[in-house]
Amino acid sequence: MHSRCWALSLGLILLSPIVAPSAVGEWGTDTWLKNIIGPERLEQGDEFGCHGFEGVDTIEENWVISGCKDYLAGLTDSSKWGNDPVSFGIEADMLTQDTVTSLLDSGFVIVGDSLKEVPDELVSMVRNGGSLEKGVADIELLESAEADSLVSVHWRARVGDFRVRDDADVISWLEDQQVWFTTWGEWHFHGISGRSTTVISDGKVLTSTSPPPKRWNVPGTIMLQFEQNVISVSDSSGAEIPLISPDLRDLSIGWRPTETGMLLTQAPGTNITIELDGTVDAIETTPMSTFNGLHHGVTIVGHHTSNLFRWTQDFPETILSFTWLVERPEKEGISWIIPVFAVSMIIAVPASIYFLVRNDGNKTSID
Repeated sequence: MHSRCWALSLGLILLSPIVAPSAVGEWGTDTWLKNIIGPERLEQGDEFGCHGFEGVDTIEENWVISGCKDYLAGLTDSSKWGNDPVSFGIEADMLTQDTVTSLLDSGFVIVGDSLKEVPDELVSMVRNGGSLEKGVADIELLESAEADSLVSVHWRARVGDFRVRDDADVISWLEDQQVWFTTWGEWHFHGISGRSTTVISDGKVLTSTSPPPKRWNVPGTIMLQFEQNVISVSDSSGAEIPLISPDLRDLSIGWRPTETGMLLTQAPGTNITIELDGTVDAIETTPMSTFNGLHHGVTIVGHHTSNLFRWTQDFPETILSFTWLVERPEKEGISWIIPVFAVSMIIAVPASIYFLVRNDGNKTSID
């Protein structure tokens, strides 16, 4: 009798993991954001923004906006230019006023990328470069990008348990293009820095002033037009500002001469002195949308990035820049080993019980 009770109890214990209800509202942590991959992607110029919590509608549950910000900020900086995240991805056509307020209260200034209308307080980024998914990617669409525009290319590594295949040909083609590889936040703040830069002339000397940043410390680019030759370009300490190669496609501080003057990319909160070989009669300054005079900018937008290893594993050595929209994952359920083990127990336990009961019966008859 004792053997029979023990066997029944064992069966219930072994079956409990497969029949027990799953916990609700429990969230996991993607440690790749903090370890190895996250720091490497930051160094390469990527950006980490937010996409909410897995399985939760951001419009219906605004708490995920601040929740995602706190989750991300606890694991990584958002960019090499700034700590706090500024970009948020939302899958909706329209934003409610409560959602707008929650985004602004959490410090987000950029939203995307399928919204039809965005209020003036926020900056809209639009999916206009198709997808990197194999069979979906469109080189003709990418080739038609307008000058001084930002092209956002969609990427999602997994949909449920299904792994999405990337288009290697499109990736290789993109890497060969003379475009600026950038991110949502970098693009936005680069424009602000360029538009806020002022230049004054004093004979043969020009002084370019960029005010301190209000958010990210992103350099801005301006074009200066004059007829004289440049003798030197230096900061307030006298250190020379580096020359930029015409082929450079990642944002960097520096300058290079042009046929009509020069391009200057300057850090916020700095003064730069430009010495010329003649007196300037007139100077024209134009803020540039793109870095280094490149035709347009391109960013790959990683949607629903719940596991950075999986989302980046197809791009180990790419020179492309990514805007990763991070989504806090649900805690993973029990692994496949436990269900398989439990099923085997479903078969084994009744047989064991039958054997024990029969054995007990035989013993009773003999006694």
